[in-house]
Amino acid sequence: MKKRILALIMVTLFFNLTACNNSNGKTSSVYEISLSSDYDNSNEKSLSFFAMDTYMNFKAYGENAKTAVNEASALVEDLENKLSVTNPESEISKINSSANNAIKISEDTLALISTALDVNKKSGGAFDITIYPIVKLWGFTTGKYEVPNKEEILKNLEYVDSSNITLNEKEGTVTVPQNIEIDLGGIAKGYAGKKAAEKIRSMGIESALLNLGGNIQTIGSKPDGSAWGVSICNPEDSSKQLCRIEVVDKAVVTSGGYQRYFEENGKSYHHIIDPKSGYPAENGLLSVTIVDEDGMLCDALSTTLFVLGKDKALEYCEKYGIEAILMTDDKKIYVTDGLKESFSIIDQTSGYFLAE
Repeated sequence: MKKRILALIMVTLFFNLTACNNSNGKTSSVYEISLSSDYDNSNEKSLSFFAMDTYMNFKAYGENAKTAVNEASALVEDLENKLSVTNPESEISKINSSANNAIKISEDTLALISTALDVNKKSGGAFDITIYPIVKLWGFTTGKYEVPNKEEILKNLEYVDSSNITLNEKEGTVTVPQNIEIDLGGIAKGYAGKKAAEKIRSMGIESALLNLGGNIQTIGSKPDGSAWGVSICNPEDSSKQLCRIEVVDKAVVTSGGYQRYFEENGKSYHHIIDPKSGYPAENGLLSVTIVDEDGMLCDALSTTLFVLGKDKALEYCEKYGIEAILMTDDKKIYVTDGLKESFSIIDQTSGYFLAE
C-alpha cells in the first residue's frame, strides 16, 4: 500500500511567530516579523500567489511596496513559463525535444544552466540537471509514484551526465544529444527569488521578505532595523521548530528528505535523488540549509550538499566558502563558522545538539 505525502505551504505572516509550515520540494521554515510598536505598517503590502508548483508570499515595506510585489510576482510567473519542464512551450521543453540542435535561450535560462554546470563540476556530479529521466521514473514530476526496477534505473542512468550539455554562452544557445533531458527544478526557485529581490530593490524598497514556497529571500532588515528570524523545522517532526538563524539581506534555503516523499511497502522514498545511484540519497543527513546572498546558489547547494553527505559537504563548504547548517540522523547539528553567532536552537527538548 502506498501513501503519498506532499507538503504545500500556505503562507501567512503575522507580527509574531507563525506555526511551522512545509513546502513542496524545499524547506520547512518559520518566519518572524516582530516590528517595533511605533512602526507605521500602512506602507506594508503583501501578495500571495501560486507559482512553480507552490504557494508564495511576497511582503514589502515602503511607498512603492504594492507595485513592487506585483511586478516581482509577475516576474516569477514569467520565469515559470520559461523554465517549467512540464510546460511544452517552455524553453526547457524545447531543449529537451530538440536533440542535437542548438536552441536559442534567454539570459535567465543561460544563467541557470551555467551555474548548474559549475556546481556539477565542483561537486563531482552530485548536482546534475540531466537527472530528469530518473526523476520521472520515480514519479516525482508526474505524481505517479513508484519504485522503479533496477534495470530501468541502470538504463536511464546512462543519460545522466551534465558533460553532455553544450552551452555556448557567446551565442546564447544550448544543445543536448538524444535522450538527454534537463530539469532546472533544483535551482529555478532560488533564481526566481534572486531576480524578484533585484526587481524589488530597483524600486527603492529596502525591507522585504520573499517566501517562495519555503525558499526565503530577505531584502535588507526588518523595518525596525533588526534581523529577520528564519526558523528551521525539526526534520523528524516538521510541525515543530528546531532552530533559528537571523539574517539580513540573505537567502535561506533548506533541502530535506522529509519534505516530499512517498511510501511503498513500509519504506519511505524521498525526492532528492543521487545522480550516481539513481536512488534517493541515504548518507545520514536529514536536512541541509544554505545561507548566502545568492538565492540561486543556495537552492542548488542545499540539494548538492545533501547528496554529498556530511563529511564531503563540510569539505565543500570550507573549500568554497559556503555557510551551511547540516542535521544528521544521530541528532547532530553542524554549523559553519560564519553562522554560529546568528544561530540558536529553539527546542531544547528535541535531542538535537551542536556538534563539536
